[in-house]
Amino acid sequence: MATHDEHASVRYLVDDVDEAVEFYTTHLGFTLEMNAGGAFADVRRGPLRLLLSGAASSGARATPHDRADFPGRNRIHLVVDDIEAEVARLAEAGLILVSDLVSGPGGSQILVEDPSGNLVEIFQPAARQD
Repeated sequence: MATHDEHASVRYLVDDVDEAVEFYTTHLGFTLEMNAGGAFADVRRGPLRLLLSGAASSGARATPHDRADFPGRNRIHLVVDDIEAEVARLAEAGLILVSDLVSGPGGSQILVEDPSGNLVEIFQPAARQD
């Protein structure tokens, strides 16, 4: 199997491709690479390629009908330098924060929901003590 080391791809099934593109590019720092007429879009942030697939896309059609309406607990993980500033910015923009800010030995995180109910984890690593 050939590998593509230049990026990692994740597919999210979304209700409205254009709304999802707006969400990820406006609020989470992604850039639009391609939009196939509202059926599918490719957005990127660093090495992450996020494939946004609407109902008309082949990616969505491959999903079994009994699973199509249930977003999973999986999520993409975006690292930030100042989580408190990001939480304030996202809340001010009216985004849905679905968890409280949680901190542990590895860092701090909060979950935000995209317009289709997919989760995005905003994460700030704990300061390293060398």
